[in-house]
Amino acid sequence: MRAELLSHLPWFVSAVTKLSGIRRVSLLGSITTNKPNPKDIDFLVEVEDETDLGPLARLGRKLKGRAQQMNRGADIFLTNPQGHYIGRTCHWKECRPGKRMSCDALNCGKREFLHDDLATVTLSDETVRSALELWPTLERRSGLPDDLESVLDQLEV
Repeated sequence: MRAELLSHLPWFVSAVTKLSGIRRVSLLGSITTNKPNPKDIDFLVEVEDETDLGPLARLGRKLKGRAQQMNRGADIFLTNPQGHYIGRTCHWKECRPGKRMSCDALNCGKREFLHDDLATVTLSDETVRSALELWPTLERRSGLPDDLESVLDQLEV
């Protein structure tokens, strides 16, 4: 499962970095450890304050769909330019106030495709700072799993 999850990393990074308003793409969570069977792959994307999140949310849904085919998950966590966690990408195709009664975003639809369920999920500033940067600068760290290192080598090509 690790290899299959990691196989989507180059595609996602390549696609996301072509979008307007993306400042940084990082990886976090169990996929960055030696955990043999991680439940998901998690990205952290820094976006400009006025970035249209629709295209990013669309890519996030594609990634989640690929992961779900393996009975795994994927999350796209978001930070603002100051590096503070602001939420995740919305998983609905349509995102507007009042569209879904089950939406637990604090400001559903106020910023389209921002799922700011901060009462449920939040990332500390330390977690944000410790994420493994993939773009615009590829961060190299000691102790990363060999399979992740191999995928990171593909990003440098």
